[in-house]
Amino acid sequence: MKTRVFILAGLFLAIIGFSAKAQTDEQAVEQVIKSMFDGMRAKNPEQVAAAFSPDAIMQTVMAKPDGSTVGSNAVADFVKRIATTPAETQLDEQILDYQIKIDGTMASAWTPYKFYVNGNFSHCGVNSFQLVKMAEGWKIVYIIDTRRKENCED
Repeated sequence: MKTRVFILAGLFLAIIGFSAKAQTDEQAVEQVIKSMFDGMRAKNPEQVAAAFSPDAIMQTVMAKPDGSTVGSNAVADFVKRIATTPAETQLDEQILDYQIKIDGTMASAWTPYKFYVNGNFSHCGVNSFQLVKMAEGWKIVYIIDTRRKENCED
C-alpha cells in the first residue's frame, strides 16, 4: 500500500512539475516586460536597462496618410530619458493583455497598451516584443510599437 501511495505521489509531483515548467518561461517573459515598465514608472534607469540585451533595438511605426514609416530609437536614449524625466512627471504604460509565444529560447509578446502622462490619456497602441533567453535570463532584443489616439476602446 505504501508503495502505491509513493508511486501516485511521485506521478502527481511529476505532472505538477511539468505544468509548472510549461508556465515558467511564459511567466518569466511577462515579468521582464512588467519590470521594464515598473522601472519606467519608478524612473529607475538601471531597472529599465536590465530588461534589455546590449544590442536591443527599439522602433515605432509612424502611421501617415500616404503610408507608414518606421522610426528608430536607441535603448540608451530611452533609458536616459527615463533617468531625466522630471520628478513631477508620471509616466504610466498600462499593458492590457499579454499574448506570449515561445519556441525554445526565443519568445514573442504582443501587448496592447494605453499610455498616460500625469494620469491623463496620451495614446494607445500595441507593443511587439522579441526576447531571447540568455545566460542571465530573458532579455528584450527588439521592440516595435504603434501609437494612436483614436480607437482605444477599453
